[in-house]
Amino acid sequence: MNTTIRNLDEARLAAEIVSVLQPAALRACSDERDVIRYCVRGNSLKLRTIILDRRALRRLLDSRDGAVKIEYLKRDLLRTASQRSEYRYPRPSVTNRRQSGDLTIEKMVKSQSA
Repeated sequence: MNTTIRNLDEARLAAEIVSVLQPAALRACSDERDVIRYCVRGNSLKLRTIILDRRALRRLLDSRDGAVKIEYLKRDLLRTASQRSEYRYPRPSVTNRRQSGDLTIEKMVKSQSA
């Protein structure tokens, strides 16, 4: 797949996810290589920044149950808009857990074979 087409698909998906917030309160801040970032302005919202990882959005586009996950993200964004100042997908704790989990499993396999 062409990278330009893939980037447009990711941008459309990101726009669909953030569309649950008031359009007047949103502004696309930067379209970086690895993330899509939105700035949020609104007196009733604590949320100021939305950061969506492009790789994670690509996985959502390719996933069989992607539509369900996208609906969940929309609800989660709407629910947390008044609670957090930054919304990040995927959450850093999940990303860190995956990375450390892979290393732990690898160490366990090596120790069992030794």
